[in-house]
Amino acid sequence: MANTKSAAKRARQTTKRAAGNKRVSTAVKTQLRDIRAAVAAGKKDEAIKLLPKVSSALDKAAKTGRIHRNKANRHKGDLARSLAALK
Repeated sequence: MANTKSAAKRARQTTKRAAGNKRVSTAVKTQLRDIRAAVAAGKKDEAIKLLPKVSSALDKAAKTGRIHRNKANRHKGDLARSLAALK
């Protein structure tokens, strides 16, 4: 339990930020799982449709500091390479 007003406020802010981080990271992970499943199943058309949405979600998460920008770029590059490997 917080002893001061400022400590109580920090606790409230931390709770809100943690909830936002969880919401964004869960959404990004779900989208990554969906596109990886499409690639694994060989559904190139579906994966191509999903790629811009996933890239956008990764960029937004990186822009707001939810995930590191290098991690977002790494995921985008990995996805692009796996799509290019599909025939």
